Amino acid sequence: MAAARRLPVLELVSFVAVLLISSPTAAAAELSVDFHAASCPPLEAIVRSSVQAALQQEIALAAGLLRIFFHDCLPQGCDASVYLRGGSNSEQGMGPNLTLQPRALQLVDDIRAKVHAACGPTVSCADISALATRDAVVVSGGPSYAVSLGQKDSLAPAPVRLVNQLPGPGTSSVQALLDKFGSKGLREAADLVALSGAHTVGRAHCDFFRDRAARQDDTFSKKLAVNCTKDPNRLQNLDVVTPDAFDNAYYVALTRKQGVFTSDMALIKDRITAPIVRQFAADKAAFFRQFAKSMVKLSQVPRTDRNVGEIRRSCFRTNGPRLVDLATGDEAASP
Repeated sequence: MAAARRLPVLELVSFVAVLLISSPTAAAAELSVDFHAASCPPLEAIVRSSVQAALQQEIALAAGLLRIFFHDCLPQGCDASVYLRGGSNSEQGMGPNLTLQPRALQLVDDIRAKVHAACGPTVSCADISALATRDAVVVSGGPSYAVSLGQKDSLAPAPVRLVNQLPGPGTSSVQALLDKFGSKGLREAADLVALSGAHTVGRAHCDFFRDRAARQDDTFSKKLAVNCTKDPNRLQNLDVVTPDAFDNAYYVALTRKQGVFTSDMALIKDRITAPIVRQFAADKAAFFRQFAKSMVKLSQVPRTDRNVGEIRRSCFRTNGPRLVDLATGDEAASP
């Protein structure tokens, strides 16, 4: 890897100016559901058929796509920065992202290759990720929702300070979660509760809920502890009722004190979120409506000034020979 160097101020300003001219920003006003209607008519059909085929082989990809989308969008907007590999500042090497599902990451790039083969490099990895995530929800039994397209792919990873703010499964403070979501435009308590419902198709290793199992403060946590003692590498369903179906059974499990993560159980114990959990447990349609609404809001988390970008020819690397940190001017070799 080439040694990092600092670009001269004039060179950096010129570099950014060229990007601003040649690559329109992905401001919210420019996004639309039919953004690629003319440039790539078969886009949605390609994504849908690819996701359907992949989930028929491995249903766990649905949870993988959802988690990747959340980890990409919450730090600095949906810019596919989490897909970038190589270099010391890759998001995939940062703590919250170490267990992102490699097969789900690869699936999005495989779909990108099919889309670009059909239409040329007209659709970003960010747009393909958004569509693939929506289709994974639908194929798993969940609600459909409109996806606004036209995002550009980032030129550099998100900074570690933003990635490290992603909430973890051990978070016990609902207020901390509400504050974090609220700072990104997800200001309703129902946004937090609904997006947590993505756990209805998730699985986790024992390390992710070791704190909950160690407390053994209810029958279910004692069962978790026993299971992990027998097999520390086992995968635990986060929805113990219908683990492979996108439905409201996750909330039913919470009302029975069968939440796997500390952050799951916090939702049913908190006075603000508990009534919403009970509502979703009793009414799947209400959960579906809110989940669709909240996913649209997540897709619209404001982009930072890195929203000047490109249509990557590979989701895992930028098109140019180098990654440039627009905040500092540091330049590092692209993988």
